[in-house]
Amino acid sequence: GLDVVHQMVTSTSGTVRIESRVGTGTTFALQLPVTLSVLRAALVEVAGEPYAFPLARIERVLRVGGGAITVIQGRLQCDVDGEATGLLDGASLFGLGETPRDDATSVVILGDDQGRVGLVVTKFLGEQDLVVRTLDARLGKIPHISAAAILDDGSPALIVDVEDTLAALRKQLSEGTFIGMGASEATNGPRRVAKRILVAEDSITVREVERQLLSRLGYDVAVAVDGMDAWNQIRAGRFDMLVTDIDMPRMNGIELVRLVRSDPRFAHVPIAVVSYKDRDEDRRAGMDAGANAYLTKGSFQDQSFIATVTELVGAP
Repeated sequence: GLDVVHQMVTSTSGTVRIESRVGTGTTFALQLPVTLSVLRAALVEVAGEPYAFPLARIERVLRVGGGAITVIQGRLQCDVDGEATGLLDGASLFGLGETPRDDATSVVILGDDQGRVGLVVTKFLGEQDLVVRTLDARLGKIPHISAAAILDDGSPALIVDVEDTLAALRKQLSEGTFIGMGASEATNGPRRVAKRILVAEDSITVREVERQLLSRLGYDVAVAVDGMDAWNQIRAGRFDMLVTDIDMPRMNGIELVRLVRSDPRFAHVPIAVVSYKDRDEDRRAGMDAGANAYLTKGSFQDQSFIATVTELVGAP
């Protein structure tokens, strides 16, 4: 039954520590958050994006000199308290490119009863109490992410699923996969301009999920909070594709699609509607307005969202 205890505790961002002494006994220490709705978190930046780690799950944060990071058999590692600790690049793990090598590297040390692992981040942003916002179940499991939150400045941040992240880090370390930390910086040649996609979505969590999915593929992603915001951005900028929700304030997605299709400057832009509405009449309304594809938000789980985007606009 101890595996059940471990699973239940870690699912609430808690920890289980076991200490045994010969001739004395075994101590089980369970650490649980006081409340599940407010989380004390350590904020970091990874490739320009904010991420939050439950503070109770972090052993420590370090600034490691560049010379202290070594590569042994394809594995990045550094010394922590005299112990060789495997490192992986956070930007690579989250699909955001690579963290460039620097004179000093910021590292988040995560640990459990199996040992320590280090995650390289761009910089530390401090600590903050966050109101946890659960992701809609219809979005499916987002890799390495457990929830979302709104920061003090109003910007969204994703909360890291530490258990999932630890498992991914250990898997990659065991495979000896060298990723990130400037591994691709030696590649020469002109930079290719990424295709630009506008995401119109009033739900901040869904908007962030869509932006992350597309950014990880290499697209340049802009976001709009409703149809009117999207229409203003389309007229002011250049976009290779539009992804829009239907139910939004000020201007809904159907009205937005019709406006885009009625303007000769933008009539050629591919449009995908992504909505919770899955009735045939909703699908027909979207397609009749001029959308090239109509998807439900469950498509995030089965890769059909990504497949549709690449089919309509091509590779990043």
